[in-house]
Amino acid sequence: MTDLNLIRSKLLSITEAADSLEAIEAVRVTALGKASEIAALMKTLGGMSPEERQVQAPLIQGLRTEVADAIAARKAALEGAALEARLATETIDLTLPAASAPQGSVHPVAQVMDELAEIFADLGFAVATGPEIEDDWHNFTALNIPETHPARAMHDTFYFPDEKDGKKMLLRTHTSPVQIRTMTSQEPPIRIIAPGRTYRSDSDATHTPMFHQVEGLVIDRGITLGHLKWTLETFVKAYFERDDIVLRLRPSYFPFTEPSAEVDVGYTLVDGRRVVGGAEPDGWMEILGSGMVHPRVIAACGLDPDEWQGFAFGCGIDRLAMLKYGMDDLRAFFDGDLRWLRHYGFAALDVPTLSAGVGA
Repeated sequence: MTDLNLIRSKLLSITEAADSLEAIEAVRVTALGKASEIAALMKTLGGMSPEERQVQAPLIQGLRTEVADAIAARKAALEGAALEARLATETIDLTLPAASAPQGSVHPVAQVMDELAEIFADLGFAVATGPEIEDDWHNFTALNIPETHPARAMHDTFYFPDEKDGKKMLLRTHTSPVQIRTMTSQEPPIRIIAPGRTYRSDSDATHTPMFHQVEGLVIDRGITLGHLKWTLETFVKAYFERDDIVLRLRPSYFPFTEPSAEVDVGYTLVDGRRVVGGAEPDGWMEILGSGMVHPRVIAACGLDPDEWQGFAFGCGIDRLAMLKYGMDDLRAFFDGDLRWLRHYGFAALDVPTLSAGVGA
């Protein structure tokens, strides 16, 4: 018992005298390590009789616990003192700018979609959406696309296995089905744009299996080709933010419009690059297809084509982004390369907008 009291007194004394975290760690090793006096006392228990062990074991264990608690308390006190010293001596200059944090960015496709929605909202258009998995009727038949049309071929369209009732399901090849769904569910007059993802079996520098498209539809009484031309001119001028835009409409053919027109925009050459705009274009680039909605399409949606007329147009959102922001490869839009996105992406809180309206 006298030995235990001497050991207790000595260990508690050196614990209290420890004046740093390094010193208290050294005390812990000395007092509780494998070579410590307490460890030596624990080893003697094996050679004792059961009666002696019953008496000595609680005493030795109590000594070990008391010393360990004292070391822990001293360590906590030293850590508290060290923290107080740091708080007393360290200062933070709150006038310095904060460290920059990682920031996300708006993808160019999302940015262009916002720009398009803003432009057409000023023109009185609403945004309509529809499913990306479509049936054959909405995607082809209602749009006056015949059974023999190449777009229906397996090498152009992603088909799903036929439904049990024989219905053909596919990934929509354009956002035109949204026009059909709108005309069959909403009474005219109709003024919508339908932006969204579309799918076709194609891949090169200017085509991808998945891409983004926006289509516009107007259904009303007395609609003419002049209304279409004015709408497209107003849209293109607002989007490219130039008044010297020149458009050229070329006769074309689409099953769902009659007459149909491809729309070209004039460009000028600046340092060898094509720049959209210029009163006297150096050349022309095709940007979209358009036309007056075919009477068969209007009739397929349950409307009287003798009473209601309309126009429609469609273009690739990805290509619009390429033209406006100087990108040269459509595939880079979907590569997920952060370097590309940091270069072409838009800061979430500092993106260009067209809030001044289409007349700006």
